[in-house]
Amino acid sequence: MNENKKKIILSGMRPTGNLHLGHWTGALENWVALQNSYSNFHLVADYHALTTSLETGDLYRNTIDMVIDWLAGGIDPEASPIFRQSKVKEHTELYLIFTMLITKSRLERNPSIKEQVRDLEIEHITYGHLGYPVLQAADILLYRADLVPVGEDQLSHVEITREIARRFNATWGDVFPEPAPKLTTFARLPGLDGKDRKMSKSMNNTVLLSDDAGTVDQKLRKAPTDPLKVRRHDPGRPDVCLIFTYHEKFNPDEISEIRIGCESGALGCVDCKKRCSERISAFLAPHRERRRRYEEQPSLVEDILRDGEERARTAAVDTMTAVRDIMKLG
Repeated sequence: MNENKKKIILSGMRPTGNLHLGHWTGALENWVALQNSYSNFHLVADYHALTTSLETGDLYRNTIDMVIDWLAGGIDPEASPIFRQSKVKEHTELYLIFTMLITKSRLERNPSIKEQVRDLEIEHITYGHLGYPVLQAADILLYRADLVPVGEDQLSHVEITREIARRFNATWGDVFPEPAPKLTTFARLPGLDGKDRKMSKSMNNTVLLSDDAGTVDQKLRKAPTDPLKVRRHDPGRPDVCLIFTYHEKFNPDEISEIRIGCESGALGCVDCKKRCSERISAFLAPHRERRRRYEEQPSLVEDILRDGEERARTAAVDTMTAVRDIMKLG
């Protein structure tokens, strides 16, 4: 075994179009930081998108928009293949095998299912939706990933993947590693509605990475703050304030000053929001500039996807050959 071989990471997102700040803090920032130290595969989870919506008319456009944000955010496609799940058929083959290794009752205990049903107001759970952690396990193990970057809210998915890897290896022989979660440090950015839930376009509570300064300012003006701080000179409670959370991430140099001003009443909410929107807009400006390059060259994005899919397919075929051989499937 080569001790110097880089460990493998599989990361992915469902293609929902333009990304928002929650995607950056919860995933993309971490992906960019990890790509020099690990061998990364970046998955456009277009099959996963079908678990909550059968509307496929915008799927391609949403894929391109999302990949542009990945590239503008700093993902290097030469170092880290970017590819669509549906273009590597081995995902579905391995998924089918894995469905035989886990029970329905185990999947029903997955806490993320309950959260999605609540947030998206889903009336009936489909077989595919209930089983999406099994498809995730196939996504991860197809590339024999050692690590999976996740927030704390996704730890249950990684544990299901580990269980399936153990069950397969115990049944037929060692093929798969048991991937470990690699927690992000600032995983959950609350949405603009202040309802203690993460940013989500379905909740209409986001700041997009492509938003201009005027749009950011307008969105933050409407965001709720400490309900007990009614007038400018009222003392505030920064630890219960949504805007202070954004300052912690995007304005760390001034965080002590912001806290003191809020608690003393010297800093009003209007001025606090203005300072926050200015810092967020300054952070987003270079991203928007890099994004423009890819928007003006859509064929470049398509070429990046085709190249990534070819490289991912090579790794996937190698894994499935090992799976079929050890299972004696011929």
